[in-house]
Amino acid sequence: QVQLVESGGGLVRAGGSLSLSCAASGRTVSNYAMSWFRQAPGKEREFVAAISITGISTYYADSVKGRFTISRDDAKSTMYLQMRDLKSEDTAVYYCAAGNRGGSYYGPRSYEFWGQGTQITVSS
Repeated sequence: QVQLVESGGGLVRAGGSLSLSCAASGRTVSNYAMSWFRQAPGKEREFVAAISITGISTYYADSVKGRFTISRDDAKSTMYLQMRDLKSEDTAVYYCAAGNRGGSYYGPRSYEFWGQGTQITVSS
């Protein structure tokens, strides 16, 4: 099992920046691809960003490309999401996930472990 805990959410004004962390414990997180998803009220959970096991490859949703940066520090068992130029449409609960099922980085079924989520609210 891998336990994931997100932190860093909060309220920010449009155009502002925020950084999320995802602390992992349990099994060695370096064996897992990791990702961020988000879910806005009344909407389905959607892919935000993912990072490969090696950390060499990263993937982003078109809506956040150029504004968000995903990274990982396996020595600290932590993944990060740096967000800038935040928009009201970025308001959602953000979840981190880890998995090694293979398949698409973009699909939630590729990840077997999930955090509880952290709320980000962007005010316009």
